[in-house]
Amino acid sequence: DVANRVLPGLGYVVAFLVVAGGLVFNIGNVGGGALGFNTLLGIPEIAGYFIAGGVAIVIFLMKNALNAMDTLTKILGGIMIVVIFVVIVIVRPPLGLALKETVMPTAPMSDLGTAILTLLGGTVGGYITFSGAHRLIDAGITKKENLKEINKSSVMGIGIATIVRVFLFLAILGVVVETATSAAHTLDASNPAADAFRIGAGEIGYRFFGLVLLCAAITSIVGCAYTSVSFLKTFHKSIEKYENVFIILFIALSTVVMAVLGQPAVLLVLAGAVNGLILPITLGVCLIASKKKSIMGEDYKHPTWLLICGIVVVIVSAYLGIRTFGTNLSQLL
Repeated sequence: DVANRVLPGLGYVVAFLVVAGGLVFNIGNVGGGALGFNTLLGIPEIAGYFIAGGVAIVIFLMKNALNAMDTLTKILGGIMIVVIFVVIVIVRPPLGLALKETVMPTAPMSDLGTAILTLLGGTVGGYITFSGAHRLIDAGITKKENLKEINKSSVMGIGIATIVRVFLFLAILGVVVETATSAAHTLDASNPAADAFRIGAGEIGYRFFGLVLLCAAITSIVGCAYTSVSFLKTFHKSIEKYENVFIILFIALSTVVMAVLGQPAVLLVLAGAVNGLILPITLGVCLIASKKKSIMGEDYKHPTWLLICGIVVVIVSAYLGIRTFGTNLSQLL
């Protein structure tokens, strides 16, 4: 709706891009769930695709699906944080090196583009930016009188996401350092991250990583399908009326495509790249809207520093997206 008020028809373009990116991301999420089941329980990947998709579908078959979704994400999110912290304790990452490389990386920026875009797209790209906002809208938490609750929700959301990613980075860094100092070993190409955890943190670290991957995948499948279909509701009222049915169909399609394509590890990287490519478009629309009083109201003033930072992110993410998307796509093909 906001994009349509910026430029008539733009909202439908944005909705299409977000849904298309959400589908790619959800296909990758299903693959991530299969990798999680395989690592944690040894279940074959092809069976893992359908189990992961089936678990997510069950949520939306429940009578109070949205509350079930909220509860599930809280529980699985908590499990992820605890398990990742335990892995950090086991692998003991070099914190000084992590801090130094975060501020002054040794590798040239040209080598970090794909990693940055994948992390950016997988954290705040595509549908992800809108998932919390759409849930608040569906819950009726809107308008000025609820601004405090909205701000609290947004800050908490990005805060928890940041903590999880910092913890996960430290855990993986410890694993990488341990792997580099161990005897030569060729990682399993079908699930390289989990195999690295087995080398760096032993069998318990390997299983813990599978649990983290599984929790992340299930919450992402549920959140991605819900948010993507919430965009589709703008196209026709029947989609809103049968929202849960369309969400289930969205998950089922993602599962079938994943089962046909395979290569879950590659698809997870491609999914992050696709959503990173969508980020500059959606953020650009929001920045333009933030300066229009006809949309934001007469008494709203968008902070200049936020506008400048937003413009920088749009430019950088657009450059990285165009530069790396082709590379990731060629890996899949």
